[in-house]
Amino acid sequence: MRDFTHLLRPKDFDAILGQEHLAGVNAPLRVLCEKGVLGHSFFYGPAGCGKTSIARVIADSMKLPFYEFNATSIKIEELRKIFLQYKNTLEKPLIFIDEVHRLAKNQQEVLLPVMENNSVLVIGASTENPFFSLTSAIRSRSMLFEIKSIPNEALKNLLEKTVPHAKIVFDEDAKEYLVASSGGDARAMLKLLEFASNIDTHITLALLKSLRPNALSVGSSEAGVHYDLASAMIKSIRGSDMDASIYYLARLIDGGESAEFIARRLVILASEDIGNANPQALTLCTSAMTSVSKIGYPEARIILAQAVIYLCASPKSNAAYEAINSALQAVHNGVMLEIPKNITNKHENYLYPHDFGGYVKQKYLSKPLKFVTLKNIGYEKKMKEWIELATL
Repeated sequence: MRDFTHLLRPKDFDAILGQEHLAGVNAPLRVLCEKGVLGHSFFYGPAGCGKTSIARVIADSMKLPFYEFNATSIKIEELRKIFLQYKNTLEKPLIFIDEVHRLAKNQQEVLLPVMENNSVLVIGASTENPFFSLTSAIRSRSMLFEIKSIPNEALKNLLEKTVPHAKIVFDEDAKEYLVASSGGDARAMLKLLEFASNIDTHITLALLKSLRPNALSVGSSEAGVHYDLASAMIKSIRGSDMDASIYYLARLIDGGESAEFIARRLVILASEDIGNANPQALTLCTSAMTSVSKIGYPEARIILAQAVIYLCASPKSNAAYEAINSALQAVHNGVMLEIPKNITNKHENYLYPHDFGGYVKQKYLSKPLKFVTLKNIGYEKKMKEWIELATL
């Protein structure tokens, strides 16, 4: 069985793939390591982007003994044995904990004293931003570094380094598929190559697809990706780009995002970005939200796609969004006007508009304020005409 993953694991900072912001010559993380002053750190990023490899490189660079754990199986007794072993020595170990966001509170409390006195160097890694699950005491004693998905160009370079070790022959379309289908995950790419090369040293597209029929997705469960994909979909709809909007919708669905979450975002957008330019958008999206909660996947994807396309095509207005924000800001800034007596519950001298054909001029504010600006877009243009006509 070939094992390219371990064979090609980077041995120094120069060999780390796609993380120039951390491993580049003048990158802060690398400089701190080379000076031997790196403090407790936490890495987060998608699977297969090199978090463990970077921790190993740090240990080699700083000449520290390396101990690797996973938060799902770590035992406090094991940690205490290591702490005791190095208690009265000048050497300190690097304790690497994967899936660190799963550390229980009592496990974090065990780490706190050794982090405080710097008798060990703690490095944690996670596919999720671990700072949301770590205690404030841990957070205040450490730094956070984002590890990014590996670009396809870097994966291609890694693949070229693999060929001499593997003694294999690639079809060009197979090479492209191996990189493109790995979703920025170097480990996934090398594992697929391992399995394929154990079947045949001539790597074809058909062989790869027999092992991996579909491209891997970076998913949307990781905090950063989750919000980036949702943001990209919303911004694409706001920009009326149907194809981009549907693409990001597909990414969210394929990444396991719930139909209800997507529908809720669409309802918000229908009011925030379309509003009264097309009031039907809010109705349609509310209906879509109810429908997907009853139906679920896979059919919910069709309902979501219909709503997304409708929102893209709709005229856009953020007049309601701007109006309420402006009014709230005025209130927060202390603009507290006395309510005119004619529209209080006592309704002294109140003029009933219906007695005057639907509109009558009277005092509604004790001094003039302006928050709403209707736009000459879609249905909102008609509303503007109605208001102007009524108040002539």
